[in-house]
Amino acid sequence: MKKLLIICLLFPFISGAQNKVKVDPWIPFKSFIGEWTGEGGGEPGKGHYERNYQFIMNGKFIEVRNKSTYPPTASNAKGEVHEDLGYISYDRSLKKFRLRQFHIEGFVNQYLLDSISPDQKYIVFKTESIENIPAGWNAKETYRILSENELEETFELAEPGKEYQVYSKVLLKKK
Repeated sequence: MKKLLIICLLFPFISGAQNKVKVDPWIPFKSFIGEWTGEGGGEPGKGHYERNYQFIMNGKFIEVRNKSTYPPTASNAKGEVHEDLGYISYDRSLKKFRLRQFHIEGFVNQYLLDSISPDQKYIVFKTESIENIPAGWNAKETYRILSENELEETFELAEPGKEYQVYSKVLLKKK
């Protein structure tokens, strides 16, 4: 009888422990991992993009390395090479992702995940802050997963008090 009583008392704890399934928060970003290359354009002109996404530090972060090369044009005789380094992290207290980008021009953009579509193929980050730019500016990064080997990225900027305008848009293909 004692054994039956102990089993009855412990059953709710045992069954509850068995039903807890740990969900991997990184699922929406796993398809990003790898080397990408692509073409795109916008304010700086038409350019070539190289991107690398990789898990670092025991899978706690995703490191994003970007290099965008814009050849010389009539309005920009020297052309332009832009580089930025970013980190995606998961903020467990907010249950949201953060993206921090460090740009060669000295800008530091700190984004918070704004939305992920139900099919996890449309991901939007909006800035919480931008360092080294006049107050009031905002930025938005939108990722659209077209297939396991194609990713579209749209970077938008909003001047103080104004709507977002597309600064650049790129179609990346996995190498």
